[in-house]
Amino acid sequence: MSEAAFTILVVEDDAIVRMLIVDVLEELEFKVIEAAEAKQALALVNSHDQVIDLMMTDVGLPDMDGKQLAAKVRELRPTLPILFASGYAENIDVPEGMHVIGKPFSIDQLRDKIKAVFSAP
Repeated sequence: MSEAAFTILVVEDDAIVRMLIVDVLEELEFKVIEAAEAKQALALVNSHDQVIDLMMTDVGLPDMDGKQLAAKVRELRPTLPILFASGYAENIDVPEGMHVIGKPFSIDQLRDKIKAVFSAP
């Protein structure tokens, strides 16, 4: 499967940050869908017609935090890889099968982290 075949759901409440992440992912040739809040993300995840290969979420969201969102997403799609983005990455304990990247990150760091997530068992 080529990277272009992967679809990433980006959940980020800051519109400018979300736009930058989406631009970077599209530049890396991923398909991207986006959500500004957890409720919107859950609707996308709950839609069985929607292909999602990875959810990348901010930890701090206004309606529920990223960990709460991840728990709900895992109820709907138990095997979906989840990548948390946080300015406090070193302080975050993530559940099994979930990953974290520290903000700010470079294009190369994001690409390498996503490759690592997709190659993880």
